[in-house]
Amino acid sequence: MTDLLLDMKRTHHCCELTADDIDREVVLMGWVQHRRDHGGVIFVDLRDREGITQVVFNPGNSEEVHEKAQQIRSEYVLGVRGKVIGRPDDMINPKMKTGTVEVMVDELRIFSTAKTPAFQIEERIEASESIRLQYRYLDLRRPKLKKNIQARHQATMAIRNYLDANGFIDIETPFLTRSTPEGARDYLVPSRVNQGEFYALPQSPQLFKQLLMISGFDRYYQIVRCFRDEDLRADRQPEFTQIDMELSFVNEDQVMDVAEGMIRAIFKQVLDMDLGDVFPRMTYEEAISRFGLDRPDLRFGMELCDISDIVKDTGFKVFASVVKNGGLVKAINAKGCATFSRKQIDELTDYAAVYRAKGLAWIKIKEDAAWQSPIAKFFTEDEKDALRRALDMEPGDIIFFVADQPGITNEALGQLRNELGRRLELIDEDSYQFIWVTHFPLVEYDETEKRYQALHHPFTAPHEDDIDRLDSDPAAVKSRAYDLVLNGIEIGGGSIRIHSTDLQKKVLGTLGIGAEEANEKFGFLLDALSSGTPPHGGIAFGLDRLIMLLCKEDSIRNVIAFPKTQKATCLLTKAPSAAASTQLQELAVKVVKLEE
Repeated sequence: MTDLLLDMKRTHHCCELTADDIDREVVLMGWVQHRRDHGGVIFVDLRDREGITQVVFNPGNSEEVHEKAQQIRSEYVLGVRGKVIGRPDDMINPKMKTGTVEVMVDELRIFSTAKTPAFQIEERIEASESIRLQYRYLDLRRPKLKKNIQARHQATMAIRNYLDANGFIDIETPFLTRSTPEGARDYLVPSRVNQGEFYALPQSPQLFKQLLMISGFDRYYQIVRCFRDEDLRADRQPEFTQIDMELSFVNEDQVMDVAEGMIRAIFKQVLDMDLGDVFPRMTYEEAISRFGLDRPDLRFGMELCDISDIVKDTGFKVFASVVKNGGLVKAINAKGCATFSRKQIDELTDYAAVYRAKGLAWIKIKEDAAWQSPIAKFFTEDEKDALRRALDMEPGDIIFFVADQPGITNEALGQLRNELGRRLELIDEDSYQFIWVTHFPLVEYDETEKRYQALHHPFTAPHEDDIDRLDSDPAAVKSRAYDLVLNGIEIGGGSIRIHSTDLQKKVLGTLGIGAEEANEKFGFLLDALSSGTPPHGGIAFGLDRLIMLLCKEDSIRNVIAFPKTQKATCLLTKAPSAAASTQLQELAVKVVKLEE
């Protein structure tokens, strides 16, 4: 028997055979998807990375090969050589790409056997996610996950080709660095050589890519792993992948134009989709005003309406007192949903409470235009008329209200809008709606720590017209930041950076970071900035989130080969795990368990 592994005639993947290959000898290799014995003739669906082909073991063709094929079971790994033949008309399978042909096997090699898998390798399975993560190497055999990983590969190739064609240089930055404030906890790595000291895994290459601009590499990019020790959600992982880029001598428009071009290249490569010429833009203030969130989903309407002026003197004291104390009263109109039951309204009230709303007021508009609501009696006829006009209230509608401080009102009602969009199936799942959000505030006040914090990061440049306000009114200062949002999810964010040592010190001072602390944490950057720094800016995209949206998945775990759980554990390798005592001694580390 010849060695099938060395046979140069293996020119096909299992999904590539067509009627044009009939009478051609081929070699195929892969896994057994199904085995069927029909009256002595054995049929096997052979699966590889690209798809499935039916191969046939007929005793009339080769008694020896047929007898050997009796051993075959699901997930065995085979190599076969044979001739492509056409299927009889009554055996053509239109659901298979190779459904018009099959391979009559002349030679078989069983490379390895397989025990019964923990779940069937099928498109749809009933196994829990924890079981699928434990046996991830089996899960990755399924067509859906395999397609997702291939889409990720296509996207990264499109990114590299596009950025290379636009003059970018791929440069790696360190994984072992020092801890700097980025907004989330760092993963710390103890140093054996420098006992008692620690590296930090980077949350992003932010400082290094700015240093590269100072070094004269005017167009840098990297598809880079980043690490954040934070509480996880469906779109969060402790380790994630970022498409990172930085450019010198640019303004916001130029960075956004380059980023748009890259996104278009990705969508063309992965989905063969041509996106619009220009992505729309919206200021942060407009996004918050209309949608309550700085990542608006534009695939459906139901925008927020500020009714504070209408209800500021109303008899409903909850609304009036909120407005009097500087808060906001906003509402959304769920068209045609006056049929909502009390149970449904209570569920939505609980949902809004997750985002700190203290309550959810509502008004149903009955078919006779009468109002049904516990709060209807508190409004005058003039107030009712004003609300009807502002909210386009019609019979069959239900209006939801949130009254609180601006941040709570906007977020709670914005999240409720998104939830209603999902529940009412208002969202076109085949639509991709992009929006640039710009002119973010530079800082926000943290009530817990009683100081200002950077909304993005401390190296974002303020708008030149607002620099004088840093001392007198920091909250009014706008930044030169920009986020790209897709279908209500932020997929990328960036800014023009500070390239002046004096301005960087001033912004750090606004954040409560004094000269001594600034020098301790950022002394190398401040020193570099004084060495001749070009104006520069950049952007970073979350590759995992982007692929999740391209593949229409609801979790980034489905587009990562070996993801962690929401508790940051790997069910496959059982990581994290305890370290050996000898390792801890070498690192001068002592483990002390905190009492719960």
